Amino acid sequence: MCPQMIFGLAVLALLTPAGRVAAYTNQWAVHVEGGPEVAQRVAWEHGFQYLDKIVDDWYHMVHTSVVKRSAEPHLGIHGRLLQDRRVRRAEQQRVKSRTKRDLIKRGPSNLHTILNDERWSQMWYLNRGNGLDMNVQEAWAEGITGNGVVVTILDDGLEKDHPDLCKNYDPQASYDVNNHDEDPMPRYDLLDSNRHGTRCAGEVAATANNSICAVGVAFGAGIGGVRMLDGDVTDAVEARSLSLNPQHIDIYSASWGPDDDGKTVDGPGELATRAFIEGITKGRHGKGSIFVWASGNGGKDHDNCNCDGYTNSIWTLSISSATENGQVPWYSEACSSTLATTYSSGSAGEKQVVTTDLHNHCTSSHTGTSASAPLAAGICALALEANKDLTWRDMQHIVVRTAKPANLKAPDWVTNGVGRNVSHSFGYGLMDAAAMVRLARRWRTVPEQHRCEVSAPHMGRPIPPNNKLTLELNVKECTGVNFLEHVQAKVSLMATRRGDLQIQLTSPQGTKSTLLAKRPHDISKAGFNQWPFMSVHTWGERPHGTWKLEIHNEGRYQDNLEQFKLVFYGTETSLELDDDLDRDKPMPPVHHQEQVPDNSAIGTRHNAVDTEGDPWMDSQQVERVSHQEVQRPTTENQKSGCSSVDPVNGRCLECKPNWYYHNGNCVYECPTKTYGVADETKAVCSPCHYSCLTCSGPLDSQCSTCYEDSELSTINDSQCVLKDLSWTMQSTVWFYRMSVLFVINLAVLIVAPPVYLIVNWYSRSKNSLNYGYSKISDSSNGDANKDTDKLRDVGSLSDSE
Repeated sequence: MCPQMIFGLAVLALLTPAGRVAAYTNQWAVHVEGGPEVAQRVAWEHGFQYLDKIVDDWYHMVHTSVVKRSAEPHLGIHGRLLQDRRVRRAEQQRVKSRTKRDLIKRGPSNLHTILNDERWSQMWYLNRGNGLDMNVQEAWAEGITGNGVVVTILDDGLEKDHPDLCKNYDPQASYDVNNHDEDPMPRYDLLDSNRHGTRCAGEVAATANNSICAVGVAFGAGIGGVRMLDGDVTDAVEARSLSLNPQHIDIYSASWGPDDDGKTVDGPGELATRAFIEGITKGRHGKGSIFVWASGNGGKDHDNCNCDGYTNSIWTLSISSATENGQVPWYSEACSSTLATTYSSGSAGEKQVVTTDLHNHCTSSHTGTSASAPLAAGICALALEANKDLTWRDMQHIVVRTAKPANLKAPDWVTNGVGRNVSHSFGYGLMDAAAMVRLARRWRTVPEQHRCEVSAPHMGRPIPPNNKLTLELNVKECTGVNFLEHVQAKVSLMATRRGDLQIQLTSPQGTKSTLLAKRPHDISKAGFNQWPFMSVHTWGERPHGTWKLEIHNEGRYQDNLEQFKLVFYGTETSLELDDDLDRDKPMPPVHHQEQVPDNSAIGTRHNAVDTEGDPWMDSQQVERVSHQEVQRPTTENQKSGCSSVDPVNGRCLECKPNWYYHNGNCVYECPTKTYGVADETKAVCSPCHYSCLTCSGPLDSQCSTCYEDSELSTINDSQCVLKDLSWTMQSTVWFYRMSVLFVINLAVLIVAPPVYLIVNWYSRSKNSLNYGYSKISDSSNGDANKDTDKLRDVGSLSDSE
């Protein structure tokens, strides 16, 4: 192959989605203590251009002598940076694949020039009445327009001089993270590929009654834009966007995420996670930033939004879509983390969303969950004007209590344990602006959030092929949590084909949440590693009682559940509200039944639970987990190596020297199935190759010890080789035994007829030979008698003679 072709293929690889994820940029995120001045000196001394602060003590820098995109990290510059004593950690940023969640094919848009108020008549989702819109006009009639509230759109830019946006444009809520300047204006091209952010902004805050285009839901709110999708999207880029001016911006709206292709499992990185935590704990002067997220457009590819770490997060308000006829759109993803719904586009012939567009134009063809999230952000802005003291959790509670299931058609509507209707496609229903405003006016701040974690012991359970594994976890106490908000099921498992798995969680009150639906396109063997599948379907229920986890394996091979734990978020006491508008059922007083089995689980606030349980019951494929004692992992033995702790959940973020970071804890030695990796800034426990029990590195040739069904071979380095044939190891015992019986029967059928013929022939031949020998013997005996007589005669003659 010629060098030019090789070079071309390398460039092409960097441009593919898979290549984008692996590509290294010329940007670094650097952890420097001492403030921006120290970080600027570090940048100058090492040849970097200082960009800005990201979050905490992390700073964004770019090295102009490093190529913008490379398949390999630049170890020289990275190593010199880490040798600086002022630098605690450094991460060369890699490109992430992030897609906008509209459904418009990239091409020239068929748009009209500047329009007048006639577009208002096309805004069916705001003006239909009769319970068929989102009840925005009633909120406007009460004088609520979003005044004093600031919303920013995290996207590909904002046309700040658009005549329908310029009046409400807020420069303090805007920034260009891609070009590192204050101007969020989009980059124009022939395809208008960067129109997404401007369209979303118009839905929120397009000016009313100016004879131009349309009307925003919160047309009195301030609107800003963060240009961050038109370039390399890295962890640092996302973190800087999510943490922009959090004391000024109230609501962040995002209509993008990991690829909605039905096979991706991805979420925020370390820095973006820090930005979320900073936002909900310190944003809005401690009340918490409000993050509104589009749930995803992967319905056609059978994607599940619980595999998207942004919509699956407890910190985001995840919004789905409904068509004008109240149907589930063809692009919609169903999952248990969706909180509520707004209207958007549907199939061909159904109406779409009206909003602003590039070149000072207007469009009536905004689509997908990209259009739903900004509508929700605008409605939240109306509620926030009605009550500026609402926290980020208050907003989620208000959405849950006021959303309307009526007129939304889905086959999976159920009533949960406290009488609320909920669906995997629509959450708690269609957002109602007027109801949210009225409830916000009399809202009392929700009680403090508590966290309780319960782990299932003795894991390593097989998930049989074409069968299911069922686990039951009894929760007697959950310190601090008597009324649920979010529930996470953290699952670690190994899978031959990840898309063949379905996971369901049933609460003690009988509410069933589908945490993961089958994804036919997901052929990954990576499984899940502590993935926090989240459900909001048990909102308001009690955690006490028996929880049931079911994992269905529709594949041909056996999978294995490595770890399972439940994390409960909620309050110790119920809310105290007037009942005239609150549609919740009265909460019964907190009590614990006297006759509770001794083997009930006991959860601990902010801590995992170390437990002991009953043996695995193979005959029923059900495990009843019992807990006798509670051991808190926040002991000196487990936390002494932690140097930085997450203020929200107590999880360790960084470890002291000579300690390894593993699953939120600091350990002195890496556990089984992991190995230690360290540099001058950090040490972590990374997973071994799935074939190794212990290892010295990530490759299958770096095994140290093997599982029971394998043995260590040193022929090709140190690999674990199955003791028996691979097909027998991947089959169930039943299948193996039946296969053996089938082979034996087949052998009998093949061998028996020839053997029978041979035996029969031999028997006949022997009989024939015996018969012939018998005839000869008889004749011989007759001749012998005659000879004897002759001899007797001769003897007589002799005697006589």
